[in-house]
Amino acid sequence: MSLSAHETDSTKKVGKAVLEAIKAGAPNIDLSLLPDLVDMSPASITENVHAINSLCPDPRQKFVFEKLVTHLHDFAREVSLTTEEWMSAIHFLTATGKICSDIRQEFILLSDIFGLSALVDSMNHPVVAPATEGTVLGPFFTEDAKELEAGQSIASEGKGEYMWCEGRILDIEGNPVANCKIETWETDDEGLYDTQYEGRTEADCRGRLTSDENGYYSYRAILPTPYPIPNDGPVGGLLKSLNRHVFRPAHLHMMFYRDGYETLITALYFKGDPYLKSDAVFGVKTSLIVDPQLITDESKSRALGFKNGPYWHLEKDYVLLTSAQAEEQKRKSLAHYYSSLQ
Repeated sequence: MSLSAHETDSTKKVGKAVLEAIKAGAPNIDLSLLPDLVDMSPASITENVHAINSLCPDPRQKFVFEKLVTHLHDFAREVSLTTEEWMSAIHFLTATGKICSDIRQEFILLSDIFGLSALVDSMNHPVVAPATEGTVLGPFFTEDAKELEAGQSIASEGKGEYMWCEGRILDIEGNPVANCKIETWETDDEGLYDTQYEGRTEADCRGRLTSDENGYYSYRAILPTPYPIPNDGPVGGLLKSLNRHVFRPAHLHMMFYRDGYETLITALYFKGDPYLKSDAVFGVKTSLIVDPQLITDESKSRALGFKNGPYWHLEKDYVLLTSAQAEEQKRKSLAHYYSSLQ
């Protein structure tokens, strides 16, 4: 039976702390529905955790946690995890949480270096030609990018070599996607995001634009450079212990969203970069590698709003799926995956 909040013989045995917790909203579970959680052993603990979680009213949550517990317990048994190793992992996760802030997300970085971000993204956004492939968000996205008009610059002067970006946003039939919101962000020529500078007061090397009635977009940017992922924290220490490098190839982040369409999070990578084939967070896809052209004509440079020349010309169209098309493709992809396991 469950414990009631009024005084009975049962509640006299549990004390004020339990009663106050129930009053404050702690679940008051019928104890007769629960397994006897005593004398646990490595052989019995997993099924008992499943049993005590079995009252979860959300079928999807229940399923996810059943698989999570199963794999965690199997992992611990398979590697004969020691108490010292598990405590070391707990301290690592605690330190990871402590270093997170409004402008630094160490847990996303941790997910990235394990390839988990790339895996989840690929499962949830399967490729369907001619739609543009997605890739990892990364830990440097912020919500404070400035709203820009077509042709304006996302970077303040002196941040790097000039780059002109333009193209169209289309659906898979080739029709323009008008009024599509575009978020874009990148490093400066030092390989640093604005959030990595002390005393940051406003967004730089990032901007928010909108495609016109023909799906066209344009803006001024700078040529990004390779950079190390943040390696002064727990994730950096972990990579060092694994003898892994911490570098990402140069890339330009892009995000597109409009009602009725699947949000696309992607990035462009630059041909010839030394880290293209060993990205620390597994984000590079061949279809996203670009080769901008160097334009040395001073008059063209000034006409686009640059103070002088030369500049790099990057032209890229992006193809979006509708929300319905994306869901259908995801359903087909998952069905194919599960059938392959049988």
